[in-house]
Amino acid sequence: MSEAETNMEWCVSMPKVELHAHLNGSIRDSTLLELARVLGEKGVIVFSDVEHVILKNDRSLRDVFKLFDLIHVLTTDHTTVTRITKEVIEDFASENVVYLELRTTPKKNDSIGMTKRSYLEAVMEGLRAVSTVDVAFPAHNVDAGSPTKSLPVNDMCNGPTRKKIYVRLLLSIDRRESTAAAMETVKLALEMKDLGVVGIDLSGNPVVGEWNTFLPALQFARENGLYITLHCGEVPNPKEIQAMLDFSPRRIGHACYFEEDDWKKLKSNNIPVEICLTSNIVTASVSSLDAHHFANLYSGKHPLVLCTDDAGVFSTSLSSEYNLAASAFGLGKRELFLLAKNAIEFIFASDGVKQDLRRTFDLASNKMDL
Repeated sequence: MSEAETNMEWCVSMPKVELHAHLNGSIRDSTLLELARVLGEKGVIVFSDVEHVILKNDRSLRDVFKLFDLIHVLTTDHTTVTRITKEVIEDFASENVVYLELRTTPKKNDSIGMTKRSYLEAVMEGLRAVSTVDVAFPAHNVDAGSPTKSLPVNDMCNGPTRKKIYVRLLLSIDRRESTAAAMETVKLALEMKDLGVVGIDLSGNPVVGEWNTFLPALQFARENGLYITLHCGEVPNPKEIQAMLDFSPRRIGHACYFEEDDWKKLKSNNIPVEICLTSNIVTASVSSLDAHHFANLYSGKHPLVLCTDDAGVFSTSLSSEYNLAASAFGLGKRELFLLAKNAIEFIFASDGVKQDLRRTFDLASNKMDL
């Protein structure tokens, strides 16, 4: 086995925390192709027109949103939503992700009777359908009137012990939505708060929509105890970036187009950053890894966490992101491990979950080559 393969294997074996993963962006290519073929046979789409969109690797930001438009067409029924949720959870668990915050935009499809609530229920059904790993998710047992089950701490180095992955949901407000639609998403999140929905995300095409459109819904969410994370600085928009930082969310994602004043405000407010290396490079949001802001934030000990963004769209995995950080920024195994463990402090979950995750990492540290 080559050194590169050995390093990657080590990154896979390490427990990890994923805080910026979009459900629809994490679908397997094989599943997308299968769904596209089915719709092609039904005459809904022309398969030959979309096959290359699915298989293309070197995507610009425009290509990415073109693919997302296709994904939205392919994932409009409850059964498909349940299937992709199940597969995404299984894929993250298979590479030893022990805590996952999965974000998704609740969708309506009047033609089949899909509401934002029924969409979310289909997502939760996908969580229940996972059988390859223990999924620690409140909705598993709340429906039956019993308390959330306590599963054994995941000892990933002990073969007979089943893996466990904590999963929490973030509901995304799409930047194309109105204030009323954004408020509807927040109210749904509040209704589902005891079932594993922990927060709100603002995402979507960064050149669409105005910050003031979403602000009332985001303020309402925070006033009612929901955590907030924002896609911030995906494109040059100094006025919006400053407004978002003034809002002081619990976390932000990307931060690719920050100016000096933005960095000062971010650091003074100590807002953790969800870093998505491959995503930023593929979309040319950052010119190169040498120019990536990870290095500055990491050397300054600013809170940050490595994430995938869209593992399917960008053909990556969380293990690959850690491996990439190791090679690009000269991080050793111990540094990678601590980077992963420190992400526990930024999760949108209870102190009990954090304690369980710390024990998971402590068990792993005793058995891994650090």
